[in-house]
Amino acid sequence: MPNIGPAELLVILVIALLVFGPRKLPELGKSLGAGIREFRRGTQGLKEELEGSLRETSPAARPAPVPPAPVQTVVAQAVVPPAEAAAPRPASEVLPPRS
Repeated sequence: MPNIGPAELLVILVIALLVFGPRKLPELGKSLGAGIREFRRGTQGLKEELEGSLRETSPAARPAPVPPAPVQTVVAQAVVPPAEAAAPRPASEVLPPRS
């Protein structure tokens, strides 16, 4: 959107003067100014409220973080058969028969 220069502003004021007339134009200016002031007050209050909530959650105001629970490690152990059972078995006992 282009910026409004002095020529454009003059055209807008002339059109407003023609539409509203010389008696209504000052009243419209006052009400527009009052509306802008009220808007600024509202945004300032919102800004202060936001800054206040950010100050409350600043790192200095936060409680210390809770350390994570310790992790329990389980070590798997291989089951080793006794020495007499460790002899190799024939393939016919281990593998299913072929069809």
